[in-house]
Amino acid sequence: MNKMLASSLAVPAVDPIELQIIRQRLIAIPNLIEKNIERTAFSLLVQEYKDYAVGFVDARGQLVTQSRYSLPAFVANALGLGVRSGLAAFGEKAMRDGDVFFVSDAEVLGGHLNDICMFTPIWIEGTLIGFFAVIVHWIDVGGATAGSCLAPTATELSQEGIQYPVMRLVQEGRRLDEIFRLIAKNTRFPRLLMGDVEAQLGGCAMGRELVREVVAQHGQAGILAAIEAMRADSSQNMARAIRAVPPGTYTASSFFDDDGVALDQPIKVNVKVVADGETLTIDFSDVSDQVPGPFNSGRDGGAVATARMALKFLLSSSTPVNEGEFDNVRVEIPDGKFLSAGPEAAHGSGPNTHASVVDTILRAFHEALPDMVPAGHHGIFGTHTITGVNERTGERFLCMDAMSGGWGAFANSDGPGPFRSTAHGDVRDVPVEIQEALYPYRIETKRLREDSGGPGRFRGGLGVEKVYRFLQPLTLMNKLDRTKCPPWGLVGGGPGKPAGGEVIRASGERHPLRKGILAVGKDDVLVISSGGGGGHGPASERTADRLNADVLEGYVTVEGALSDYGIVLKNGADKGQGELPPA
Repeated sequence: MNKMLASSLAVPAVDPIELQIIRQRLIAIPNLIEKNIERTAFSLLVQEYKDYAVGFVDARGQLVTQSRYSLPAFVANALGLGVRSGLAAFGEKAMRDGDVFFVSDAEVLGGHLNDICMFTPIWIEGTLIGFFAVIVHWIDVGGATAGSCLAPTATELSQEGIQYPVMRLVQEGRRLDEIFRLIAKNTRFPRLLMGDVEAQLGGCAMGRELVREVVAQHGQAGILAAIEAMRADSSQNMARAIRAVPPGTYTASSFFDDDGVALDQPIKVNVKVVADGETLTIDFSDVSDQVPGPFNSGRDGGAVATARMALKFLLSSSTPVNEGEFDNVRVEIPDGKFLSAGPEAAHGSGPNTHASVVDTILRAFHEALPDMVPAGHHGIFGTHTITGVNERTGERFLCMDAMSGGWGAFANSDGPGPFRSTAHGDVRDVPVEIQEALYPYRIETKRLREDSGGPGRFRGGLGVEKVYRFLQPLTLMNKLDRTKCPPWGLVGGGPGKPAGGEVIRASGERHPLRKGILAVGKDDVLVISSGGGGGHGPASERTADRLNADVLEGYVTVEGALSDYGIVLKNGADKGQGELPPA
């Protein structure tokens, strides 16, 4: 907890058992509300894709606890940034009981304009205890293309929709109808968006009341002591983890294909990690400059968020997130990089870069912590969005989906997957049945990509191939990347197969899939494939039993066993039925 706040309130000692009860209740509240938002929201982006986060923030805008299954991209950063912008703009005294505020300012949050942070102050007998906050990806906020931030070739922020500075939505319990009308007027999907807004608003109000219940039962002193203890414990736990990292300077690199505007100009991700036993510094000074296309993030939404994701993933993944975990973490990056872009830059695809940046930071740690760091994972969102007017219902629609893919192998196990990226957390695949029931296309194939996992003593997880057939003319927006930078192997393991795809016209004409907007017609087919994870250890050291099982399960083909592992199967022509010679 902020030390100035703690000392100014003279927090007395609280019974340690009661303190633990308070802590666990505070941790449980965001998790409960997360489920309520999932059930009450209207759009699939919230119901299924789970593009939101819920949390309790202290009176100075420092995160106390966040829902367990929130998107990692928002970890200990976005909610607090939103609250701090409100404190700076209005001041504590002007933020009244029953007020609800919201903000999407790229200069504040550093992300794309669809991510809206909503928060409400929690006043108890004249004392500001903190804020309850919910961030949700709004399905559409205007701009040049449906979905706003989904435009793959935007070159300035104004093309990506309306930008909301921090402002009130509810004033002392009274809904400001003119603001609700403004929101509804600036979206292509008012029914879906306003349903999501109500779920988000309900989450803020419910969180505020549940925190008040805790205060009513345990008193102000109890909750303030719990906030202070949670911050101190988180800081101490991360400090212990940092001391376990051998001092040194560690580097790693990767790259993206391009930004969709400056075609075939790679975006480089050169990362340096400096450990000195007391602090960890993540240095992004040598990443690419701000790009003309939409693959930019602001400093807090880009460099800081990815550094925090990587360290939470590696060093403290089993504990609830709290701002204190990052007391001894430093992020260095000059202004004007693609992870510290100015507020005028297009930000829509910025989050699409985060998983690969996180993976590159983890790769830098491999020298220091070789048994903890996996090989590279597929590392991208692989976002593909299908929009149009359904000829059957006459309703305009938008379906955004992203790819699951293979994760990298560990030092002692095969890579898992297919899963979403490290920046997604537990986000689910939108079920095929739901998509086909709502939208005018069919998903004819959704299958594992044989041979896509990187070969090694431990094999990388497999990517996925999806095949869409369109039932009417529609618009496809695609942000596929990492087709030239395959997920890396470690300690002699091979790389996973990179992502890729194509559009096959009804006439039979084929077009390689690239970033951009493409009109598709009836019976055109989209084939899109995610990458597999990298392998760990030399392929020659994979046991015969494991490889034989891979072939029998359909993960590795007979041909792949020969080319990647140097093994000739008996009865090789009988695919999937061969046997390996004795090891």
